[in-house]
Amino acid sequence: MDWAYIFANFQGRLNRKPFWIATLVLWLISVGVTLVASLLFGSQSTATTFLQGVVGLVLLIPSLAVAVKRYHDRDKSGWWILILFIPIIGLIWYIVELGFLPGTPGPNRYGPDPLAAEPFPVRA
Repeated sequence: MDWAYIFANFQGRLNRKPFWIATLVLWLISVGVTLVASLLFGSQSTATTFLQGVVGLVLLIPSLAVAVKRYHDRDKSGWWILILFIPIIGLIWYIVELGFLPGTPGPNRYGPDPLAAEPFPVRA
């Protein structure tokens, strides 16, 4: 897997399997840092809260990149990420749309089908 493509690039498409793997990796990093900070500083300390905020900001770009590429696989604009601002319904929509619905078969306006023979672009 090309981790730089998955976490740092907003172009292209991403199918469900790498989406779930990337989401799990980001979640594990977040939970791991929170657990370590809670053990070191206490769960209600200012240091733990500050560290959680820093980690949240650091993981924001990779999270957005993964979601945008997944929306591209569904042949939708990355701006659909804004649906998360709708309470409850937005989160449910996001999970169903990105996590469970298949991508557009064949190439679409965002690139080739990621389920084709070469799922990630080859770097020269």
